[in-house]
Amino acid sequence: MRTLTLVTQKGGAGKTTLAASLAVAAAEAGERVIALDLDPQGSLGTWGDMRTADAPAVDRIGPDQLGSLAAILKALDGEGYTLAILDTAGVSSTGGNLAMQVADLALIPARPSRLDLHATMPTIETLMRLEMRDRFAFVLNQCPAGRSSRATEAANGLGMFGVLAEPALTQRADHQDALAAGQGVTEYASEGKAADEVRALWAWADRKMKGNKA
Repeated sequence: MRTLTLVTQKGGAGKTTLAASLAVAAAEAGERVIALDLDPQGSLGTWGDMRTADAPAVDRIGPDQLGSLAAILKALDGEGYTLAILDTAGVSSTGGNLAMQVADLALIPARPSRLDLHATMPTIETLMRLEMRDRFAFVLNQCPAGRSSRATEAANGLGMFGVLAEPALTQRADHQDALAAGQGVTEYASEGKAADEVRALWAWADRKMKGNKA
């Protein structure tokens, strides 16, 4: 089983929205997915409670379970899951560090603003300390529609510190509306541009994880 972790030590970057939609997109692509909410706020777990579809599975990992995260993932592997997606808290935490350590790929969402780019630095430093240089990538998220010098500048800045996932995600109402409806964006508006971007991002992450295991 592969593990994909959404992590950044800043709230509002879109981790939960991405975790939910990537979990759905991966399930639609044939993975047996479990999405695990490690954030005490529980937004991903609440999203899971609203769902009526059987896949992906969604569960919560409480603070008292974090020390057993590796064992939990091993047990889920034994149950036949092929992908775990971990949503972490938007602050520096032991749980976030553990989630990074078990990841085949850690995705760091960042909006195209100087504040967000600066806020990625503690996460980068933690990943480097954990010797994960080849196992993380940035996701440029909530970008303005159309050609944007701000998004280009952000992409160039992030590219100096690590790999930039493709594609960048444009700010679209479908993302928030899908989450509020207990769906992934590929379910909520399957023919929309937001859905196309998420499918492409999942395909990129899938290739990246396969390359890391090669």
